[in-house]
Amino acid sequence: MSNAKHSLARQFLLAVAAFAAAAPALAADAEHGHAVFLKWCAPCHSAGIGNPGAPMKPGTYALLAKYNNTLSPLIEERTDLQPDFIRVVVRNGITIMPFSRKTEISDRDLDDLVAWLTRNNK
Repeated sequence: MSNAKHSLARQFLLAVAAFAAAAPALAADAEHGHAVFLKWCAPCHSAGIGNPGAPMKPGTYALLAKYNNTLSPLIEERTDLQPDFIRVVVRNGITIMPFSRKTEISDRDLDDLVAWLTRNNK
């Protein structure tokens, strides 16, 4: 490649990089995060009756036992959930909760889920 072509290609790449750096990050969509919650989280972590004989869903029941009524077992009602904690738990699982692959909950979906679950934070 000639010096002129190399210089032009380099200037182009620098311009693309500068544009990408200057572009604002897409804002998380809490409403889409609610849809993600309903699909992936609500079966275990929402209000309602759980498995036959259980007074509530398994994730809600586990959090009730863990926090002994000091925090709401309904994660949608919490006001103290931290974004990084949500991301780690979703990606890695915790106790009996399975991890979620990026092919199940994409990074974008996870950002939206975090926006939904932290919407009540003070």
